[in-house]
Amino acid sequence: MDPRWLDVAVEQARAGLASGGIPIGAALIGPDGAVLGRGYNRRVQDDDPSAHGETAAFRDAGRQRDYRDTTMVTTLSPCWYCSGLVRQFGIGAVIVGEARTFHGGHDWLVEHGVRVTVLDDERCIELMSTFIAERPELWNEDIGVTG
Repeated sequence: MDPRWLDVAVEQARAGLASGGIPIGAALIGPDGAVLGRGYNRRVQDDDPSAHGETAAFRDAGRQRDYRDTTMVTTLSPCWYCSGLVRQFGIGAVIVGEARTFHGGHDWLVEHGVRVTVLDDERCIELMSTFIAERPELWNEDIGVTG
């Protein structure tokens, strides 16, 4: 894994936070290591509950003939929705910046043959920890916690 891949996702997460949203960023990397697409969670900015970081990066990459040799790099463990996207399109690997603040569906992905690497990157942990402390109501909305 090229460490610059996570740098792209972190840059996207910071852009999402700066624009008033949730700091989750992602990038879809091609078999040759090129960034095919990048994006960040835009649920708040676009008033669209499906605009997650991984889906934004996936959409930005455009249509690919095959996803087996691509890698989704995300600052946070992917939720069930984004894990489903990885499985639906057969993305071969996922690199997770951190899973301490949220443990999404990455174990399920491993059970289904996806190569998953969790980095416990301090930048990612700090971004989410600070955001959750400052905006718990928005975070709970994002992950579907009510009440």
